[in-house]
Amino acid sequence: MNRTEFIIATAVILFVAFCLGWFAYWLIHRFTRVSAYDIGELEKMAQELHEAEEARDQAVTYMQQREADLTNQLSQTEAELRAAMDGLREARHEAEELRAYLDRVKTAH
Repeated sequence: MNRTEFIIATAVILFVAFCLGWFAYWLIHRFTRVSAYDIGELEKMAQELHEAEEARDQAVTYMQQREADLTNQLSQTEAELRAAMDGLREARHEAEELRAYLDRVKTAH
């Protein structure tokens, strides 16, 4: 094999390697390419995710507001209960005093 044949053989081998590389790149690009339908689906999913996150944020805000309202209502109810219990205790004490007074008046006559 002389020098010219060697150069030609090397050039052919390099050209075949280039062609194989280009074909492999084209084949991989062809199978991994994202279609317009897939991009549309991804955009639709992203929009739905965004809407779901907004709905979740609104629900969290509503729940926090509702919890604050219920806590306030519970505090008011507890205060009313304490006031009613104090009034009942005072009424029992007055009733006991009246019974004692009536007993004293009965025994005095």
